[in-house]
Amino acid sequence: MKLVNIGFGNMVSANRMVAVVSPDSAPIKRIITEARDGGQLIDATYGRRTRAVIITDSGHIILSAIQPETVAGRLAGNDKNVSDADEDEEDDD
Repeated sequence: MKLVNIGFGNMVSANRMVAVVSPDSAPIKRIITEARDGGQLIDATYGRRTRAVIITDSGHIILSAIQPETVAGRLAGNDKNVSDADEDEEDDD
């Protein structure tokens, strides 16, 4: 499983991410409001300004305080803040 750091040590599964967008447009603000009302919003900004909105395949909306370009770069594996946690176990055979 590939995990992407979305700021402040918070990680999101790369396989579940559908889109990373800016929160500035009216439709995205509407999606955030609907997610908050429906209990599907995860705020990972730690009180900072929202700079990226991550949409997952489960319908959850995640708010992040880092730029969408930074999240996309980490998702692509161009950053050390991507963790590949597939096989961290040792065989005891």
